[in-house]
Amino acid sequence: MSEVAQAQKSEGLLSKKNRKLLSDPLDDNNPITVQVLGVCSALAVTSQLEPSIVMAVCVIFVVSFANLIISLIRKIMPGRIRMIVQLIVIATLVTVVDIFLKAFLFDMSKMLSVFIGLIITNCIVMGRLEAFAMGNKPWPSFLDGIGNGIGYGIILIIVGAIRELFGAGQLLGYTILNVEDGSFLANIGYQHNGVMATPAAAMFIIGVLIWIQRARNKKLVDIS
Repeated sequence: MSEVAQAQKSEGLLSKKNRKLLSDPLDDNNPITVQVLGVCSALAVTSQLEPSIVMAVCVIFVVSFANLIISLIRKIMPGRIRMIVQLIVIATLVTVVDIFLKAFLFDMSKMLSVFIGLIITNCIVMGRLEAFAMGNKPWPSFLDGIGNGIGYGIILIIVGAIRELFGAGQLLGYTILNVEDGSFLANIGYQHNGVMATPAAAMFIIGVLIWIQRARNKKLVDIS
């Protein structure tokens, strides 16, 4: 294979380098369990699985398209006002998300309430703009945003599923752990854990996820 062909292959839309942008945030560089970013929303919106999924999708949309837009305009954007421009881009995308939820998922919009607006201040979004989009081309920046959004969303979904399952015995409104009189769980004395409804439970679960991840991934042991 010629050098030109090898260069074209390495620069493809889903080259090894670009695939790494998608995969790294899922494990080795996860925004929550490794970078410890976006923890506040992970504590606040994960009492149930459904809002966790919706918040995850919203953040994926915002961070990926914010990365794309900032990468497109980075060379014409004055450095002195770059953070103002970044905030305007993020706020515009969050407004689009908020309007969409109010129009099509009004009950979920009320449930998530101010936390949708607080995506503007989410450290993950601004962090990816500064750390990646400002110095890279649009397509890699877009993939970086998707990867980090998914990495964030996976943790939210895991935490939301655990909290709803053991706190209410349900997932997405369907009863999984039945504790009604006469059921097997009721007969053995099992009851739903009310602590799972509190943010403290989310912090504990995230702590366990961090421990599991670092215990199996030796590369993360020395990260402080």
